[in-house]
Amino acid sequence: MDTPATARNQATNAGIFSLPVIVAALGYFVDIYDLVLFSIVRVPSLKAIGLSGQELIDQGVFLLNMQMAGMLLGGILWGVMGDRKGRLKIMFGSIFLYSLANLANGMVTSIEAYALLRFIAGIGLAGELGAGITLVSEVLHKSIRGYGTMIVASVGVSGAILANLVAKSFDWRTAFVIGGILGMALLLLRVGVAESGMFAGMEAKTGLHRGNFLSLFTSWNRFGRFADAILIGLPSWFVVGVLITFSPEFAKVLGIRGTISAGNAVMYCYMGLVAGDLASGMLSQLLKSRRKVVLIFLLISVAAVLIYFSAAGASTAAFYGICALLGFGIGYWAIFVTIAAEQFGTNLRATVATSVPNFVRGMTIPITTLFQLLRKPLGIQNGALVVGAVCLAVALISLMRLEETFHKDLDYFEEYL
Repeated sequence: MDTPATARNQATNAGIFSLPVIVAALGYFVDIYDLVLFSIVRVPSLKAIGLSGQELIDQGVFLLNMQMAGMLLGGILWGVMGDRKGRLKIMFGSIFLYSLANLANGMVTSIEAYALLRFIAGIGLAGELGAGITLVSEVLHKSIRGYGTMIVASVGVSGAILANLVAKSFDWRTAFVIGGILGMALLLLRVGVAESGMFAGMEAKTGLHRGNFLSLFTSWNRFGRFADAILIGLPSWFVVGVLITFSPEFAKVLGIRGTISAGNAVMYCYMGLVAGDLASGMLSQLLKSRRKVVLIFLLISVAAVLIYFSAAGASTAAFYGICALLGFGIGYWAIFVTIAAEQFGTNLRATVATSVPNFVRGMTIPITTLFQLLRKPLGIQNGALVVGAVCLAVALISLMRLEETFHKDLDYFEEYL
């Protein structure tokens, strides 16, 4: 039987392409497929259940917010269980739940059923990334863990490309079913993956508080780290939740020559994201810094948003190119989640790494709500500009407050008292 020390030492033995990295990457691939599929099939699916006109935007925002509300709740639940029950159980439990919701989503006939299933899917989608990043961060040596999380994110976000291809080739109901089947198939890999050595060592320690979500709010230091880790990710879901999801509407206002498809906009955005995640991960290893890389990519995002709203009269190809640039700019997603995982001790790491990205995703609700409020008096273009400026400014301020974690040893516990 392994001792706690032996279990912890196993964290240095895994390679970049080890099975935990591969499974986490494939899990995130299916996660992203489902996450963005609704944005792609929003219009045809809502038309199929009898909606039209302004309802396509209003009910689209409502369903997106239901999904994000589920992710907000799920981020807390899965995160706490990840520190108490293990990273693997949570990763595969979340895959199972969102796969079931996907299968059921292919059978909806009313907006009420659609909303309920997007909420359930959101809960399921909340667990995979945080558990996967936590597992990979703990099984890889600190000198290469940035490469591991880069692979997870890069492979994962390419699920959006598959979602667009499937949505173009099949009916929207079939597209949801395919996502469910992919997730169920992934569960077969569960038997070959070992639990994190750091978690195994922590299990052997008695009297240690694990997964105490409320402890994030009982210390200004912990709360500050938690809040700043969330806020640096705001631009990601401003771009995806507003600029890309409603790209057909923005294209009309900008006078883009040709018809813009939300599915194509999502695909090009996530192609940019794949490139951005690869570039940010490599750059982080080269510069030996997380913070410098996030700063560089936030500045790229500022430039990309300005170019997006300066594209009046552009061609369809140019507009899709800008969508790819937007995706590249927010391609620090892997670094962002890695920073969150590295900010906290082993006994609180899964709670934070799982809840942080889902709090960011959940911030889509106030972001889209603010956008809805501002687009009426200011117009769709100026309203989005104001929201984007707020998100980018808050992210830059929060980044300045976070510590550099590139060289940080993760084998330690968070003291609650």
